[in-house]
Amino acid sequence: MIGRKAELERLFRMVNGASAAERVLVLRGDAGMGKSALLDSAMRWARASGVRVLRAEGSESEANLAYSGLHQLLRPVAAAVDRLPERQRTALADALGTGPAAEGAPDLMLIGIALLGLLSESADPQPLLLVLDDAQWLDRASLDALAFAVKRLDAEPVTLLIGVRTGDPLPTLGRHWPTLTLAPLDAAAAGRLLDQQPQSPTGRVRDQVVEQAAGNPLALVELARAAATSPGGSPTGPLPLTGELEWIFATRLAELPAFAAQLLLLLAVMDTADAAVLATTLAAAGLPGAEDTAWRPAEEAGLVRRTGRTVRFAHPLVRSAVYHAASRDARRAAHLALADALGDDAPDRRAWHRAAAAPGPDAGVVAALEQTADRARRRGGHAAAAQALQRAADLAPDRADRARLLVEAAAAAVFTGDITWVDELATAARERTDDATLLATAAVHSGRLAALTTAHTVVFSRLSRAARQWAATDPDAALDLIAGAAVVRFYSGEDTQRQEIGSVLAQLPQDEPSAWLRAWVRAVSDPADGRDELLALLPQLLSDAERTRVPERLTTLAIMAWLLDETSLAVSAFDTAFDRWQAYGPLPQGLGGAAAWAYVEYGRWEQAREACAQITASASALGLDHAVACATAVDACVLAFQGEAARARSRAAEALALIDPLESRSVAVYVRRALGAAAGAEGAYETAYDQLRLTFTAEGDPVHYHASWPALAELAAAAVRSGRRDEASSIVERAARRLGDGASPRRRALISRARALLADPEDAEPHFRAALADPALERRPFEHAQTLLDHAEWLRRRRRITEARPLLTTALETFQRLGARPWEERARAESRAAGLDVAASTTPDALAELSPQQRQIIGLAARGLTNREIGERLFLSPRTVGSHLYRSFPKLGITARSQLRDLIEGTPLVATAGSQD
Repeated sequence: MIGRKAELERLFRMVNGASAAERVLVLRGDAGMGKSALLDSAMRWARASGVRVLRAEGSESEANLAYSGLHQLLRPVAAAVDRLPERQRTALADALGTGPAAEGAPDLMLIGIALLGLLSESADPQPLLLVLDDAQWLDRASLDALAFAVKRLDAEPVTLLIGVRTGDPLPTLGRHWPTLTLAPLDAAAAGRLLDQQPQSPTGRVRDQVVEQAAGNPLALVELARAAATSPGGSPTGPLPLTGELEWIFATRLAELPAFAAQLLLLLAVMDTADAAVLATTLAAAGLPGAEDTAWRPAEEAGLVRRTGRTVRFAHPLVRSAVYHAASRDARRAAHLALADALGDDAPDRRAWHRAAAAPGPDAGVVAALEQTADRARRRGGHAAAAQALQRAADLAPDRADRARLLVEAAAAAVFTGDITWVDELATAARERTDDATLLATAAVHSGRLAALTTAHTVVFSRLSRAARQWAATDPDAALDLIAGAAVVRFYSGEDTQRQEIGSVLAQLPQDEPSAWLRAWVRAVSDPADGRDELLALLPQLLSDAERTRVPERLTTLAIMAWLLDETSLAVSAFDTAFDRWQAYGPLPQGLGGAAAWAYVEYGRWEQAREACAQITASASALGLDHAVACATAVDACVLAFQGEAARARSRAAEALALIDPLESRSVAVYVRRALGAAAGAEGAYETAYDQLRLTFTAEGDPVHYHASWPALAELAAAAVRSGRRDEASSIVERAARRLGDGASPRRRALISRARALLADPEDAEPHFRAALADPALERRPFEHAQTLLDHAEWLRRRRRITEARPLLTTALETFQRLGARPWEERARAESRAAGLDVAASTTPDALAELSPQQRQIIGLAARGLTNREIGERLFLSPRTVGSHLYRSFPKLGITARSQLRDLIEGTPLVATAGSQD
């Protein structure tokens, strides 16, 4: 390829696996810049090098068919789907439409995991190259699934090359991945390309071609050809480059025999890059196959290319030229002919062809599109469903139906994470109806997604204003809207928003069906206000939620329990929702990070990290940065508690980069806790204090009304070791006054521990005893063990060694189980000083050499899980799991999986689900 040597070399290096760090590349460029040619060259190089190639090409008309891109990509390895575990096989087959419909809502994460396993298997024994051309036209469901899988192909020899037009958005796949933008050819390269043409232009014509082409390779070739065949026959006046090229192709089309031109129009209307679909459609329509000589005139004119059973346009601009050169009636007739040919075997394609042919409102086409949307929704194709419903609204004869369909489209579009699209659909619905119920529903759909964005101040104002608007006429919608506002209030931590929420709640009827949601709103906006009353309601609300078998309500109430510091209730409810009902939806739930925090507090740290991975996976696919930041901040805290200071700081930085700390005080406080714990793990107590001090204002008030309180005891501990006792004491006492008698037992225990640490030695004991008084606090093992260790240290220094020893033993066992290595080391040293026989174990030291992810994998493998089961838990491919195990065994001094259980018995790795039961 002329002028693309550097680009080709980069692609070849990636195909050859020369750079393990660079496995994904987005190739961007204007139409005609050579993206497809470069990708074709990379595929030829790959095949010659023994690399398996899977390719999919986007097309405009298939962008609204859920999983059509994935279906095309995976066709050569379809047989391997049958070798997947049953749940994964069923989910993927349902998505691709190759198996019976699965029961219930599609599990998008399971589809992603199935794809991950399939790609991993397809990369064995030879490496695998995935090529997505014209990816801007691939359907959203396929892009989301591929983004999920490719991000987790750590150990597999898999390379992904993506071609996409400059300026076209690429949801999910284009975010944070390396991009190579194709620049125009320089004058020398343009000249060499022209010299290779059969009739190379010269003189003034050559200069005109070079100037008009502006370094675009396709333009150079086609303008040179046009100049040779019809000198001076260019369109009058300057045109955009694509317009110029389309004019050239349209001129060439006019010279074809009538039947060849008709064939091209039908090919343009089909618009599929899937060879099997093309062959089937050609046959169904009674048209000649790709091998037929009827295609030769178009091929000789440079408009199509034929390979085996496939005939395709030489460039997408040719398809555009052919389609738009035809009259409206000719296009309609072509769409109708294909709709009739497809029949009931391809109902979704048939519906879209009928829609394209519809000259105006058509109730029959609307019904077909609604059925298409329903099928897409059942398979998890929310973008495809929204597109079908939006087009149905365009064709609905009745104004009320148009509004209804637009609201339904907005409901489906919520799950794409595209807030702009949802707002556009909701606005269009409002312009077409006065129906109060529909208008309120549209507002709720917009609000549901808006609550998960980072613009907290703007969104809160919008939601609270809408809630007031509908309070009198549609109180249910108003309650939904103020519930979204409460989520925003939690994220932002803005105190003035609490009064607004209370004011709106006061306008709403206190009927029984909505009692659970009202209680939740109150707990989210201010868990300390009326805590006893809310706590009394909680058991019955949880019981009702389990009885109704609505997992979303149960997880909502689990969040409420966590906010009220009822961690045991929260964990039990989360377990029921996740384990029994697999309640992971396609959209992260408001305050979804609460599940991860509940597991952290309950001592199930690896499960907390799994929850973080789940949230990150779904939120990343939708571009919901705030949800990603929340999960990342929790993960950073766990890493810091485990002594992984460098990784904790890295994760904390990732979280901060996604939010504005002044807008999202909750994440900002979680990040400061992580950074403080990381510094403390390294013995940098002044730095730890400085970070934790930022969880409170200069006056000593909490930066966030819920997230700041757990930092109190950590702040006191850092203050004692950094000489900042007086300032910390002032903050603790201010907190105690603010919380008053309504503080939860947990918060009272944290204040008591902080007071004990900051008190003069002779005054500390009552505070230690108060911090340890409630047996229920033992269900938060890390906090409880920290207090035990602090108290034991105080006892030993008072020469009360006998009393200190049982506390030290319990604390040490807890830190070992959790994998809190800095705390374990401190407890071990204190135990030796107290005369306990706690000789250092080699196992924790060996485990300390592993990464946190490797320790997760080792722990699950020790419990008997297979590589596939571990991968499904941690969103990794089986090969990646196996690679981690292979690299971990020598560090642990073992050679077989069967040795794992004995090796880690009594170590941190057993602290997973069920350890508190």
